[in-house]
Amino acid sequence: MSTEDDRNEVRLVGRLAAPPYARELPSGDAMTSFRVVVRRNDADRRRPTSPTVDALECAAWRGDVRRKLRSWGAGDLVEVSGSVRRRFWRSATGPASIWEIEVSAARRLARA
Repeated sequence: MSTEDDRNEVRLVGRLAAPPYARELPSGDAMTSFRVVVRRNDADRRRPTSPTVDALECAAWRGDVRRKLRSWGAGDLVEVSGSVRRRFWRSATGPASIWEIEVSAARRLARA
């Protein structure tokens, strides 16, 4: 297997569940997190009459992407691309982790 055969690439087009949330971590790093709601493919539905959606956690670390997210609002139709990452940290109850999309590019396609 060559390095060109395996990739960690994600492209999502969906609606924002809520406005993006900017914060500074204890490490001093700044990030903006948000959730994108996407529909599943029809073939993935267990019951064809009931639409199924996934709400996927996204995190933006790059300053240019974080600045762009400031004007986004709940319900906006957006496109994000990046890669799947698992982030680890220590919480008050012990070690914790989350799987999320680490966003490298983002654009708003339509306002809510």
